[in-house]
Parts: sequence; C-alpha cells; structure tokens
Amino acid sequence: RYMLGLAGLPAVVQLTGFSFLPESPRWLVAQGRIQDAYGVLQKLRYEGADLDTELSAIKAAVCDTSDEGGIGQILKSRPVRHALLLGCLLQLFQQISGINTVMYYSASIITMAGVTDKTLAIWLAAATSSMNFLGTFIGLYLVERLGRRLLTLGSLFGTLVSLLVLALSFQMAYIYSPTVSMPETDPICQAENCGVCTSKSACGFCFLDDDFNTTDSFCLAANHTSYNEMSVSGLCANSSLLDSGTVTFAYDWCPFAYAWVSLMGLALYLLCFSPGMGPMPWTINSEIYPGWARSTCVSITTAVNWASNLLVSLTFLTLTEVLLKHGAFYLYMGLAGLGFMIFFLLLPETRGVPLEDIGKLFSGSIFHISRRV
Repeated sequence: RYMLGLAGLPAVVQLTGFSFLPESPRWLVAQGRIQDAYGVLQKLRYEGADLDTELSAIKAAVCDTSDEGGIGQILKSRPVRHALLLGCLLQLFQQISGINTVMYYSASIITMAGVTDKTLAIWLAAATSSMNFLGTFIGLYLVERLGRRLLTLGSLFGTLVSLLVLALSFQMAYIYSPTVSMPETDPICQAENCGVCTSKSACGFCFLDDDFNTTDSFCLAANHTSYNEMSVSGLCANSSLLDSGTVTFAYDWCPFAYAWVSLMGLALYLLCFSPGMGPMPWTINSEIYPGWARSTCVSITTAVNWASNLLVSLTFLTLTEVLLKHGAFYLYMGLAGLGFMIFFLLLPETRGVPLEDIGKLFSGSIFHISRRV
C-alpha cells in the first residue's frame, strides 16, 4: 500500500504544475481569443521576438486547418505521409531498443547478473532507474542547445554502446560460469556448466560454498511451485539447507565475480536513453504534422508505441531462453544500430522551425529529409 500511495505524489505535483500551464496559442486563436493568444506568446518567446508575424501565421494556419483530416487525406499528402512514417519509426525504435524490457525487468536483470539478495536487487534497480530520472533533466537542458536530431542520434548511439556492455557482461558470465561437478541423470538437466544449465527454463544450478568458489555443484530440475527458489530433488530441495545458506539454488543466474559490469551497463543504458530516445519521439511527433492531421497522426504513432511495447515485453523472457541472455541484448543492440542508420538518413532538425512551416521539411524525397533545416 505504501508503494501505491507514493505513486500518488508525482500525480499531485503534475496536477499542481498543470494549473500554471497556459493554453496553446493555436487553440486560443481557434476560439477567437486573439489577445489571450498574444499574451501567451509573450510569456513563451524570448524578448524581441516578432510576435505579430508569428500570430499572423497562426491565424492563417488555423483558417486553413479548421477541419480534421482522416486517414485517406493523410495518405494522399506526401509530406504528411513522410512525417507519419518517421513518427511511427521513432516510436517503434524507442521500444524495440529494449527500454521497457530494462525498466520492467531491471530487478530480474540484476538477479541474472548474480546479485542473489532480492532486497538488494530491488534497491539496485531503484538506483539504476534514478539514472532515467537524472537523464531526463539532461535532455531538458540539451534539447534547445543541441537540437532534436543530434540529441536523438547521440542518445541512440549511447544506447547501442551500453547494450553492447550488457551483452558482453552476460556472455562473459555464460562462458566463464562454474562447471557442473555432479552430472544429473535427468536428460533434461544435463549440462556441463552453469550457463548451459540456467539457459533451460526447467533447470537451476545448485551449489555449495560461496558464490565464486563453488565446490559440489549440480544442475537440477526447478520446483516451479516454489517460485523457482528450490529444486525438485537433491540438496537444493532441502529448505533448511537453503535457508541456512549452506547451499544456493540459482534458477536464472550464475555466480559471476564481475556482476558490477552488468550493473554499469544497465545504468549507462538508462542514462543514455533518457535524454534523447525517451522524450524525443514524443516531442518530434508533436511538431511534424499540420494541424488538420495532428491528432490522427499522433494517435497512430502512439498505438505503434504501445503495440511494440507489448511485443517487446511479451518476448523478452522467451528471447533470453532461445537466444540466451547475451543473445537477447545483442539483438536489441542490432535493432538500436538499425534505428541509428535510419534516423541518420531520415530525421530532420525541427528546432526553431515554426509549426506552420514544418511541412516544407517533408516535401520531396524522403531520403533527403535529414538535409533540410
């Protein structure tokens, strides 16, 4: 109940902040409140900005886009079609580069890295997630200094590098995992080392002594009715031995002396992702559509975001079994690299471009979009 109660605090802060949020100048113009719109522009723009010219452009745009266009009209317009493709790709690659896998399963990833204490794993997950919080403020500082394009590409490149660190750490843990000293007669759980053993969802690694100096070790069938914390038979089926620490049952992890590398990769991932690939798909999608197509296009791209979120969330644990843990992160790294190449070619800079002129960025060939400012 405390966790649910704490979640209400940010909502209170956000509600308080919204009370100071001005109305959109475009909405005010559409309602005929021209003086109110001018007053909002005075608050938002720097001193000396040509507010009269901007207000005139807003009036013209509101007159031209008073009717919301449907899907058919959107697909007939080449600039809007190009913008919608880019918006969908931004939301798609935001998810398939693994962000919500890292957020949802951060405690599990930390456990997979070899941190056995559940309370410690949760606190470490909270600590690494604070990188996401910190990185968002870095993005707020950089977005108008570096621009949308450079911030997105830099963030995606950092995400790629941190996924490589994560993948390499799990691969090292797999390659250099302890050997199974007592072979199991059950053919399902026959394995030569911990990495092979824990890659099987039916099995876990049971060992004596401390984490990094295992003596007798076994690959045993996991007891799934006990949340995979003990085996069906053998030493790790004895709850007294498990509770005393005499034996340890590692279901989805292996003893690894360099678990801190995985933690570093996890924190680096969130720190790199949060300034750019976190907010920029939403920011850019709010800027690249004309008024008559904006709500429809943003709805479509949001649906792409949540659909790809669902896909990644449902497949992560299966991927860690089929491709192994390091293989799953290599896959996310490859997808992040693909996204980097696509956005290097297609993503234009929208910083400083009025919404009324944004369509000019997407006229002509889609492969020349990134060259237009």
